Amino acid sequence: MTTRTAFEKARADGRAALVGYLPAGFPDVDGGIDALRALVDGGCDVIEVGLPYSDPVMDGPTIQAAAQQALDRGVRTVDVLRTVEAVAATGTPTVVMTYWNPVERYGVPRFAADLASAGGAGLITPDLTPDSAPEWIAAADEHDLDKVFLVAPSSTDDRIAMTTAACRGFVYATAVMGVTGARATTSDLAGPLVTRTRELSPPGADLPIGVGLGVSTGDQAAEVVAKNGIGADGVIVGSAFVRRLLDHPDDRAAGLRALSGLAEELAAGVRRG
Repeated sequence: MTTRTAFEKARADGRAALVGYLPAGFPDVDGGIDALRALVDGGCDVIEVGLPYSDPVMDGPTIQAAAQQALDRGVRTVDVLRTVEAVAATGTPTVVMTYWNPVERYGVPRFAADLASAGGAGLITPDLTPDSAPEWIAAADEHDLDKVFLVAPSSTDDRIAMTTAACRGFVYATAVMGVTGARATTSDLAGPLVTRTRELSPPGADLPIGVGLGVSTGDQAAEVVAKNGIGADGVIVGSAFVRRLLDHPDDRAAGLRALSGLAEELAAGVRRG
């Protein structure tokens, strides 16, 4: 199943999609696989597998701490691909979210081929823009992989139009200026960004819009997808999930229960919204 299919299935059910993120290798490779499966069991429609990186310029302290634990344990790109394969085997569309340098070092054509072979649905590239991505676009198209680029409140209309035209699967609207992290309230910038992105997407493309803005509760998830609120097609949650595992460093079973519980709360929120 592709990410687009997951969004369309959620829409057919009269709700938005829930996208859950955790870095691979956290707290270790096998534990990370179990954690991501817990997100699936809790109701996530799409899974993002983070590729831990030593210079995570867009990540807040919560995700940085988890990624550093994974790096300290020696996680490598091959471990990320093994994680993708295990999670994709559940039937849930699974994408990798990564800074560009690790992909370039691995080899772009090789990475695309290996990601597709692992059952991955595509790639989210927070620091790669479409006008700088001809090699990735060609490799992704060759292997029918989703290309998920980011738009932000600071994006010009021309850049939003260019970005959405290059996306396949969905577009990632990051509605918080600054690093990632759970927040107590949703951003006032999210609604206008979603509206602009929808208006500037290619005519007839009906490109789903997933919003990341620090959601950590079911009520916030409902607000993000409510038609009289932000109106997104999906809610992307990362830091809140990571925090659940960080809060249970010595009790893995409790951490998995906390993950599933939060996923269930958020899934109920996107349905309510």
